[in-house]
Amino acid sequence: MAGEWVVVPAYNEATVIGSVVADLRTKIGKVVVVDDCSGDGTVDAARSAGAIVLKHVINRGQGAALQTGLDYALRHGATAIVTFDADGQHSAEDLPVLLAPVYEHRADFVLGSRFTGGSDVPALRRLTLKLAIIFTRLTSGLDVTDAHNGLRAFSRRGAQAIHIRLDRMAHASEIMDQIRASGLPYVEVPVRVRYTEYARRKGQRGVHAIRVAFDYLFGRWVR
Repeated sequence: MAGEWVVVPAYNEATVIGSVVADLRTKIGKVVVVDDCSGDGTVDAARSAGAIVLKHVINRGQGAALQTGLDYALRHGATAIVTFDADGQHSAEDLPVLLAPVYEHRADFVLGSRFTGGSDVPALRRLTLKLAIIFTRLTSGLDVTDAHNGLRAFSRRGAQAIHIRLDRMAHASEIMDQIRASGLPYVEVPVRVRYTEYARRKGQRGVHAIRVAFDYLFGRWVR
């Protein structure tokens, strides 16, 4: 549909962003890549593949990049928005599954779940995520089966309810809080996450998860 947008936050993803954008554009024509002050060829690769590219002049973090992209898509008439990681872990084949509950008016927020989608999650990552799921359920009150999965869909109304203030990785928990606070309906759908060697090198380590939890809790306290 004409009002569909995909928002892709990116930082130093020159080696994969072109193929990610090309894959997305087989399903949705409007792809906006928000470059978070990369030091490589991410901007050129994304533009060459057909994406609209927005640039942060300083590195602010994935949360800030997502909010920049959401704001841009809303200003340009988006009726549905998908957020999508830049590292090649996600597949454009999951977009119809994500968008279906929005178009069927069943949900304003659609959350991808790798654990109901049969993803082959590495053992250490699985443990970290299971702890994150418990943390998310306790802090947000949402009954979810996955956490920190960047593959999501929003209706226009849902996207307008999201105002990310935590610039870096703690934004994922903040989004869950705002979904609950909005009172709007949400659902989970099964998606596949591909743990390529490149994605594993780029991924969050366990110690980073502790920092993310601290940033999130501190952010809640100062709000």
